[in-house]
Amino acid sequence: MRKVSVLIGVLLIAAVGLAQGPVNWQYTAKKIGNNSYEIHIKAAIEDGWHLYAQSQHKNFIGTPTSIRFTKHPLLVFTGEPREVGALEVKKEPTLGTESREYKDEVEFVQRVTVKAEVKTNVNGSILFQVCTDEKCLQPVTVNFSVALN
Repeated sequence: MRKVSVLIGVLLIAAVGLAQGPVNWQYTAKKIGNNSYEIHIKAAIEDGWHLYAQSQHKNFIGTPTSIRFTKHPLLVFTGEPREVGALEVKKEPTLGTESREYKDEVEFVQRVTVKAEVKTNVNGSILFQVCTDEKCLQPVTVNFSVALN
């Protein structure tokens, strides 16, 4: 019976590790002015993996990263999320494609203004795909919430 309990524990730990995948997401808000903030969404990418950029060439065959913010009557989003990181462009001659991707880490920065003096959250989701040079994982969507204080 004890061996079965240990085996179940090991399998649960392995399942939690797989669920997190090769990208660790962190979300923070930085106040930059009166009722103005920058939302920082940081992806820490495991060695050997890469995360696709938001903007890709027309012949790209993967899933670009897509960040969606939940509409909120008190929030005004300025522009699109800006990428901060070492962008790499890879050509795949056999498929005739090209991809824009990040290794190690990338940060997505979005400006937002709160219309009133209130505490609220910025909520949203990230659709992304990660690959190695040999394989790709299925695209995944993760939800997030960032407090604006």
